[in-house]
Amino acid sequence: MAGARSEPGFDRELSEVPPALRWGEWMRRIEAALFASAAPVPREALARLVGQGASVDLLVEDLAAELEGRAFEVRKAAGGWMLRTRPAYAEAVRAAADVTDQALDLREFDLAVLAAIAYHQPIPRDGLKEIFGKEISRDVIGRLHACDLIATGPRSPRRGAPYTYVTTAHFLVAFGLESLRELPDREMLADAGIGATVD
Repeated sequence: MAGARSEPGFDRELSEVPPALRWGEWMRRIEAALFASAAPVPREALARLVGQGASVDLLVEDLAAELEGRAFEVRKAAGGWMLRTRPAYAEAVRAAADVTDQALDLREFDLAVLAAIAYHQPIPRDGLKEIFGKEISRDVIGRLHACDLIATGPRSPRRGAPYTYVTTAHFLVAFGLESLRELPDREMLADAGIGATVD
């Protein structure tokens, strides 16, 4: 979706639609694009759906307000917007829909390693060893890679130039974050008893 271009003859301006109805139609276009995309849709892609001078941010705000009280909402994630089921309906979705392939099947230690990568990226395996006091197995790294939560980052300036690990856009989406700046403060994590995993 994000890389798509407007179709030839696509009327962004809605020249055939009365001016009073254009805003609502642009909102419907944005809603359709968000509904159809499995990944967050960036502002630039949504801007190709609306008329010159129409504010994508205001259209998304109005759409979010219109969806108040519905089972899903517009959420900002990984530099774009997407439709997400509200947390109150998560159990209902799991009970009725086939979402098993979307569930993150991670162990507690996998999540601890993921948190360390998120807070210290880019970080090599040796850096993770320093944090945890033991070697981090390739199996753990492999599971996080397989879930598309981490990727290979730049080579470390350390001796031997080992590869580093960084989180992905899917990591942000999976945890409902717009950017890494939204990661919980380390002091909050320490207060919750999990600070040792990211120090």
